[in-house]
Amino acid sequence: MAMYYNDDQTMLSDTAGTFMSEEGAIAKQLRHWRDRDCPDGFGHALWKQFAEMGFTGMLVSEEDGGLGMGHVEAGIVLEEIGRNLTPSPFLTSSVMAASALGQGSAEMRGRWLPGLISGDSVFAVAVDEGPKHRPQNIACRAEKSGNGFKLSGKKTFVIQGASADMMVVAARTSGADDDNDGLTLFAVPKDASGVDQDPVRLVDSSMASHVTFDGVELDGDAVIGEVDGGRDILNAMLNAGRVGAAAEGVGVARGAMDITVDYLKQRKQFGTIIGEFQALQHRAAHLYSEVEIARAAVLKAQQKLDEGSENIDLFVSVAKAKVAKTASLSVKEGVQMHGGIGMTDEYDIGLFMKRDRALQEFCGDLYYHAGRVAELSGY
Repeated sequence: MAMYYNDDQTMLSDTAGTFMSEEGAIAKQLRHWRDRDCPDGFGHALWKQFAEMGFTGMLVSEEDGGLGMGHVEAGIVLEEIGRNLTPSPFLTSSVMAASALGQGSAEMRGRWLPGLISGDSVFAVAVDEGPKHRPQNIACRAEKSGNGFKLSGKKTFVIQGASADMMVVAARTSGADDDNDGLTLFAVPKDASGVDQDPVRLVDSSMASHVTFDGVELDGDAVIGEVDGGRDILNAMLNAGRVGAAAEGVGVARGAMDITVDYLKQRKQFGTIIGEFQALQHRAAHLYSEVEIARAAVLKAQQKLDEGSENIDLFVSVAKAKVAKTASLSVKEGVQMHGGIGMTDEYDIGLFMKRDRALQEFCGDLYYHAGRVAELSGY
C-alpha cells in the first residue's frame, strides 16, 4: 500500500486537525482540567463533541452503528490528539475496548456500543498487574460460580478506570499465571459489587486507577468471546492500543517540534534570531527526519493491522519502539532549545515531555518492544 493518505484520509486529517486545535487545545482542555484538579482528567462535553464528529465509533462496524473505519483513520485522530495534548478516553474506549467488544456477542455489542458511539459512555481496559507491561502474566482469576463467574485479583494503572462505565478485564479462568491459554476477557460494569478503585494522577495529569476485584459476581453474558479463548482477543486489543499509542506519540513529537521551531524563529540572542544558528538548524532538520521516519513506521503498522497481516506483532513493536525514541528526542530537544524557560510551566513544551513519559509506559515501553522485535526476528 502507498505510504501516504488517500483523499478521504487527507480530508479526515484536515478535519481532525482543525477540531483538535480549536476545541482540544492545551489551554482549553489540558490546562483547564489540570488546574481544577478534575477527578476525570478530561471533559465529558468534549467527549460528546468527539461523538458528534463521528470519532467515537470509528472502529465500530457499520452493522453496529459505527463508521466501520480502520486503524489508519483512528491513527489520524490520535496523532492530532497527541499534537494538541487533548485529554480524552479515545484510545482506551474507541480503539482498545471497541476492538475487544467487536469480538463479543450481538447482545453484548448491543448493550455497550451504542453508548460509546453517542459519547455517553467511557470504557477502560484492565490488563497489567504490576509496574511494567507484562501481559503474558495474568494472575487475576475468574472462577466458575453458578451460571457465571466470580472475579478476584488486582489490576494496576487502569487509565480512566474510575471514570469508566465498563472495564474490559483480562482474567485467568484456567491454568498457571504464565500460560498462554486459559485467559478470558470480561466486560465488567462500573456498578458491579466488589470493585474497589484507588485513583492516581499520572505525570501528564491524566487519571488512572489501581483496581481490586473482591469476589465480583459476573453472569455468563459478561464474557467477551469464548471462555479460555481470550488470548487472541487480548493480543488484538493490545496491538490496537500499541499502534494507537504510537500514533499519538507521533503527534506528541510533532507538536513539540512545531512549537520548538516556532520558538527558534522568534527568540533573539546577541541580536540574532537563534533559528539562524547553523547548529540549531542541523538539530531541527535531524529531528524532522526522525519524526517522518516514525510516522512511516506507524502508518505501515496501521496498514498491516487493517489487512490482518500474519506478522503484525513485528510491525507493531517496530512502530512503538521507534516512536518511543523519536518522541523522547523531540521533547528533550524542545526543552533544551527553549533554554531555561522550557523548564517552567509558562511554556507548553514541558507538558509534551510529561505526555511522552506517560505514553512511553502505555502498552509497553521502548525496552519491552525492542526486546520483542529481537525475539520475533529470531534473536
